[in-house]
Amino acid sequence: MSGGSRVLAGAATVAALLALVAGGSPATDAEPTEAAVASDGPSGDFARLVPIGGGRRIHLECRGTGSPTVVLVSGARGAADEWASTMDPAHPAAGLKPSPSAVLATVASFTRVCAYDRPGTTRLDGKPSPSTPVPQPTTAAAGVKDLRAVLSAAGEHGPYVLVGASWGAMIAELFARTDPGVSGLVTVDGASPYLRDTLAPAQWSHWMHTIETTDPGKGLEAPDYEASVAEIRSAPPMPHPLPAAVLTADKPWDLKVGDSGSTWPAWLAAQDDLARELHARHITDTRSGHGIAVEQPRLVADAVHEVVDEARKQ
Repeated sequence: MSGGSRVLAGAATVAALLALVAGGSPATDAEPTEAAVASDGPSGDFARLVPIGGGRRIHLECRGTGSPTVVLVSGARGAADEWASTMDPAHPAAGLKPSPSAVLATVASFTRVCAYDRPGTTRLDGKPSPSTPVPQPTTAAAGVKDLRAVLSAAGEHGPYVLVGASWGAMIAELFARTDPGVSGLVTVDGASPYLRDTLAPAQWSHWMHTIETTDPGKGLEAPDYEASVAEIRSAPPMPHPLPAAVLTADKPWDLKVGDSGSTWPAWLAAQDDLARELHARHITDTRSGHGIAVEQPRLVADAVHEVVDEARKQ
């Protein structure tokens, strides 16, 4: 994911980071409150910095009631606020705007939902997240560790349905493989280890180099895909069959890396492989580019709702 002007700046950011164009929360949340809006534990709505130990804090926002709790995991450098805005696909230059029809608000109408800022992410107003920075690059395993820590410290508990967008899908998949408390999984044009196989070697190498050399030393999130692929492939399989959905863009976009032609066919092949692995419903008629969550938020929310309903039956 990539927020605000970063989303609309051009394909370079998306290509370098698989930054999912997704919705965002109001920019007025630049200074999150340290106190929950409600005091009744995990049933209360709040947006605050949560201490997770070691002098670190992570910004977490949770709304709604019900079980399972849906956890929204943004793409590279995307903060929690991206899930609370939408974009008019017919007028993308207008940017992202907070909307009651965004994914976060819609999911909160039928169950508990949380979104968070990973270290090194940026808000839609262009300001860095207040989550404590960490050394970069980062991996899926580091993302899983932080996500577990912030949910536990905030008093949130499973079962969880994880919704991973772009890079966030790799964090969500590894979390699901290593935590029996996960009851469902949704990927939103998500990255996966299969890209290591479907991309041409030169494309993969060029992509990794592009990420490594983008904004070095500025503390911005930089996914280490090589290490993360190894982490996922060495992890145990899903502990039990999970209700799952894979949403895939149907408007071609491209990583624009290497000299081996378009990456679009490789992206679609990796999506097919991921859907087969997860035994997931594969939603390919999305009428969207990479940013399905902001271009078609109702489609994403409906897919989440279906997985939540299936999880409740288990």
